[in-house]
Amino acid sequence: MANKKMKSYSLAEMKDKYIGKVGTEERDLYEYELRMDVLGKMIKAARKERKLTQAQLGELVGVQRAQISKLESSANSATIDTILKVFKALNADISFNVKLEEEYLRIA
Repeated sequence: MANKKMKSYSLAEMKDKYIGKVGTEERDLYEYELRMDVLGKMIKAARKERKLTQAQLGELVGVQRAQISKLESSANSATIDTILKVFKALNADISFNVKLEEEYLRIA
């Protein structure tokens, strides 16, 4: 049997092939949902580090425990205001990066 070399693919190549190329609607949606999932996991980790239950964090933020649970699963349905309140209640810093297309940055 001949020793065949298998082609290896990078993660970026696999995403391009199975999800869509960067800039396509499918890829943008995938990347957005991934970021929201990571944000939810960060909230959960910060809550546990502060030794708070979901109910206790909900009380600090002014929402029900179920909303904290949903937020920790994925932050895609949360408002920016709620996310900011959660991080404030956790005494955690949060920063946002905003990237604009080059043509939007031009001053007429």
